[in-house]
Amino acid sequence: MKQIIIEKSIVKNNEELAKKNKDFFNNKKIFTINLLGSPGSGKTRVIEKIIGNIKKCYNMAVIEGDLYTAKDAMRIEKHNIDVIQLNTGGTSHLDASMIAISLQHLNTEKLDFLVIENVGSLVLPESYDLSEDMKIVVMSVTEGNDKPLKYPSMFKCSSAVILNKMDLIENTDFDINEFYRDVHTLNKDIKVFEVSCRDDSGIDEISDFLKEKIRNKKTY
Repeated sequence: MKQIIIEKSIVKNNEELAKKNKDFFNNKKIFTINLLGSPGSGKTRVIEKIIGNIKKCYNMAVIEGDLYTAKDAMRIEKHNIDVIQLNTGGTSHLDASMIAISLQHLNTEKLDFLVIENVGSLVLPESYDLSEDMKIVVMSVTEGNDKPLKYPSMFKCSSAVILNKMDLIENTDFDINEFYRDVHTLNKDIKVFEVSCRDDSGIDEISDFLKEKIRNKKTY
């Protein structure tokens, strides 16, 4: 694991850097996702769960964004894949310059799939292009079903929602019908995967979805 501490974000060049990164990913045929979500939604646990399914078929790596610690990257490293820990020192999002720095420390020659786990927040991260092929937002039923309407831009720009911790839904007042109505009002094409990392329900479905996207990128 390589830990990188970012001292300054070069946001003014984000669009230009994002294009360069995107060209790199396209040339290498690396399918890339920007995984978004609030702290505690279960982003890292979802990654851990899909690793087992995807690494059987494709080479993957993870860039972990966090404010200060390397705890998430240490969890991913145990699964024997390449991982970079990016510490932003307080900045609540990643940007294209940080991804460019990370790529200098990743072996991308045989890489098929890159997961960028963004800093935990529903407020700002979706505004920054990280050169990803798609954004996916993870939210848990314990957060409440009102999140799509409270943070609409996050759901408007995402291609899929992983609705996590479904094993706990009976212990909450989460209104699943209202959630679907709200999220599809914001984004009629968004896919929703109902997932429980505790009993692995939904993990095969999200893994198969991602493997199809990886295959498509390889033949692009």
